[in-house]
Amino acid sequence: MERNKNKDKISLVVPCYNEEESLPYYYNAINTLAKEWKSIDIEMIFVDDGSKDKTLNIIKDLAEKDKRVKYVSFSRNFGKEAAMYAGFEHATGNYITTMDADLQDPPELLKEMYKILTEEDYDSVGVRRVTRKGEPVIRSFFARMFYKIINKMSSTEMVDGARDYRLMKRKMVDAILSLKEYNRYSKGLFSFVGFKTKWLEYENVERVAGETKWSFWKLFKYAIEGIVAFTTTPLVISSFIGILLCFVSFIFIILIIIRTLVFGDPVSGWPSLACIIIFIGGLELFCIGIIGEYLSKTYLETKKRPIYIMRETNINKK
Repeated sequence: MERNKNKDKISLVVPCYNEEESLPYYYNAINTLAKEWKSIDIEMIFVDDGSKDKTLNIIKDLAEKDKRVKYVSFSRNFGKEAAMYAGFEHATGNYITTMDADLQDPPELLKEMYKILTEEDYDSVGVRRVTRKGEPVIRSFFARMFYKIINKMSSTEMVDGARDYRLMKRKMVDAILSLKEYNRYSKGLFSFVGFKTKWLEYENVERVAGETKWSFWKLFKYAIEGIVAFTTTPLVISSFIGILLCFVSFIFIILIIIRTLVFGDPVSGWPSLACIIIFIGGLELFCIGIIGEYLSKTYLETKKRPIYIMRETNINKK
């Protein structure tokens, strides 16, 4: 009964980077939803992540005609993770969600997500794609392999096909905001803080307009961020490889000594020896690279740099 007297507010956090083509479609979709869903107050928080097109101008135009539209503009591109964090910080709703502006996160699912949170014992409702329709085959393959690998390495569960799109209660968002780390991987952070989550499945939806900002290389680096952030297993693997190679090389030394004493001809076999040296050298560089990745993340964390720098906003303006 209390909920009918004091309407719940849902804050929509929308990270934007060069989304001038998608924003009008997104706003119209949310506006239509809000008109139908009059029992809920909706707050739209657009986070301009250093866009180079007219994204910020479009957001400002929307804010002038609609008081529900808030925006935060970064001084440069800090990445989607920083944009989500900034949106969570400025959200005032008792329910918060993060959505992409390209409408790949169906707004119509919000009603079902809200119903689950209010009627069932869950703290968040997330969505996961059961298909990857429209994605390149190679990208889909590597995405599935990533989830298999990281779930074997990490104690923090990562759900295959899960998107950042989820509706959360305020207490869960507050827990996420308490994690101040500079190198952020939200899919892992959502799982790390715990809380009870229910998953809704849906088929992949293609962008309504514009082009994806996620190239294969960016996704690969993002995957590395996730692995480094939530498991130290690669360090164990590099140590294991080192021990294994030491053992194998010791066996080969014994065999070479025996072969030379019995058959002579110690000079033959230099091509294979060269290949072994190159192979071991490559493995050494690989292991050093793993260690270097962890050291670089530690180095960045110790600097205590801000997660983002805000250039302007219309929030709390007088």
